[in-house]
Amino acid sequence: MNHFRTGLLLAGLTGLFVAIGYLVGGEGGMLIAFGLAVAMNFFAYWNSDRMVLSMYGAQEVDRNSAPGFYGIVAQLAERAGIPMPRVYIIESDQPNAFATGRSPEHAAVAATTGLLRRMSSEEIAGVMAHELAHVQHRDTLIMTITATLAGAIGMLANFAFFFGQSRDSNGNANPLGMIGGILMMILAPMAAMLVQMAISRGREYEADRQGAAICGQPLWLASALEKLDAAAHQIPNEAAERNPATAHLFIINPLQGGPVDNLFSTHPSTENRVRALREMAGGGGRVKGPWG
Repeated sequence: MNHFRTGLLLAGLTGLFVAIGYLVGGEGGMLIAFGLAVAMNFFAYWNSDRMVLSMYGAQEVDRNSAPGFYGIVAQLAERAGIPMPRVYIIESDQPNAFATGRSPEHAAVAATTGLLRRMSSEEIAGVMAHELAHVQHRDTLIMTITATLAGAIGMLANFAFFFGQSRDSNGNANPLGMIGGILMMILAPMAAMLVQMAISRGREYEADRQGAAICGQPLWLASALEKLDAAAHQIPNEAAERNPATAHLFIINPLQGGPVDNLFSTHPSTENRVRALREMAGGGGRVKGPWG
């Protein structure tokens, strides 16, 4: 049922993209938008991981260049029963991490330098176990395609604003007009954000639960989430601010903003996530493990 609901939401994003195309250019614009949506989904399936990693300047590492971090991921991947993903480090002081890739056989995980500097080995293990849970559940393909479509919707909505008074391919007046173009520029990205939120929030809770099972210690991830959330409000992630459509990929929302950002956040409340993890742990204390 979760996959069916996600499919419906992705279809909704595609439908929104096509509808904007119709409002911009009539039937011709709708057909062009539909063709673009199909092409983007195909392109995102094969290339979305490389696009996202390049967007954040991620550098691939191995057991020689980052033995500690790579070793943690390797042990967790073995525990999760999935192939070893490619491992990347992003130069950013904001502690954060994400996973991407079209399948467990073609997956990548990335962590920022801020996360590796500020977290203990146990907390890093908790975070990366969460990301490997996304890989295990094949969330990464859905989340990266969603980011691609949401970003395209924002660009097309801006196009609708600037060409709101143009005519379509049949010579008919564009139904948007200037006021409609302004509304479309505001409402279309907001609708895309709501779909991203619906896709991402439930998956974050499930990845927390499965990640805690992979590393064996819910409290490691709970502690990391508290530190990540506090740091994200203080330390900007400039690459994420330039590419807000990718924010839902991260374990913690990397964007800094006011109440509107919180209202439409693609991530569930960190407080609720931590509470659920502590309930999983049964109130137990922090346990030292093989990464400590």
